[in-house]
Amino acid sequence: MEALQAAGHRVIPVGVSKHGAWFLADGKRRPLYAEGRSVSLQVPEGRLTSGNDEVTFDVVFPVLHGPFGEDGTIQGVLEMAGVPYVGCSVLASALAMEKDLAKRMFDAAGLRTARWMVVRPEDMSDAAGTVDRLLDDLGLPVFVKPAELGSSVGVSRATTEAEVKEGLEEAFRYGDKVLVEEAIRGREIEVAVLDGKASVPGEVITRTEWYDYDAKYRDETSEFVAPAALNDQQQARVRSLAEQAFRLLECRALARVDFLFEEGGRGFLINEVNTMPGFTPISGYPKMCMASGMTYSELCDELVTIALRD
Repeated sequence: MEALQAAGHRVIPVGVSKHGAWFLADGKRRPLYAEGRSVSLQVPEGRLTSGNDEVTFDVVFPVLHGPFGEDGTIQGVLEMAGVPYVGCSVLASALAMEKDLAKRMFDAAGLRTARWMVVRPEDMSDAAGTVDRLLDDLGLPVFVKPAELGSSVGVSRATTEAEVKEGLEEAFRYGDKVLVEEAIRGREIEVAVLDGKASVPGEVITRTEWYDYDAKYRDETSEFVAPAALNDQQQARVRSLAEQAFRLLECRALARVDFLFEEGGRGFLINEVNTMPGFTPISGYPKMCMASGMTYSELCDELVTIALRD
C-alpha cells in the first residue's frame, strides 16, 4: 500500500476474512485487518459496492496466497468482471498451483525437477503397499506434500516408513492428491521474473532442517540473501531456466521460480513457480528486484502499469 501510494496511486484496501467475506479495510491500521464495511464485487458488471455506494477503482492488486487467491479462482472472477488485475492469468495460476501438472510440464520440456510420485485416496486402502512402492522408487528421506497448496502447509519430511504414512495422512487433510518427492541435498535458490525478465538470483539461508512453515513465518534465524553467491555461469544458467519456466506455464507480469541447486550433481532442479509470491519489502521477490536495481515502489508501480497495459 505505502509503496503504491509513494508512486502516486490511490489505494483502496479490501480485506478478505477467513470465511470469505470482503471488507473495506482501514488502511491506517497496522497490521491490516479484514474488518470494516462489507463490500462486494458485482459480476459481470465489475462494480465494487458497499451498500448503496459504489467504490471506484482502476485495477486490482490481488496480494493473496494459496487456494482461491493464487490458484486462478479470484483471477477468474476478475476476468468475468472485466477488471484489470496484477499477476498471472487463470491458466498460469492454476497450472503453477497444481504441483503434479506443473512438474509434468517441466519434465516434458526437459527442465529438470526432483523425482516424484502421486498418491490418491484409493491408494491408501493398501497403505503399506503404497509406502513400499514409494520407497522402492524414491528411497528415503522424502517430502510429502499436498498437490495444491503453498507456504509449506501440510508438507512433511519423512525419514521412516511410519513417517511417510503419517505424512500422507496429514497431506490428505488438504486435498485428494498428494505428491511424494525425493529429498534433494542442495541450496535453495530463487529467481524473480518480472514481465518475462529474470532478476539476479537470491538464496534462502535457513538454520532449520528444511524451509518449513515455521522457518518461513515464525523463525527469525532464517534469512534471504540477494544476490546469491553463484558464479557468472551459474547465475546465467538459473536465470535462463527461470525465464523458460515462466514462458512454459504461460505466466504474465510476475512469478518467483524456486530451485534446488544440487552442486556437483544435476545442477538446478526446478522446485515450483509462485505466481503471487510473498510481497513485503523483506520478501524474496521484492529483494531480488531491488538487488537488480529497482526500488520497492518502482516495482509495485511497474506491476500496475503492466496490468493496465495487458
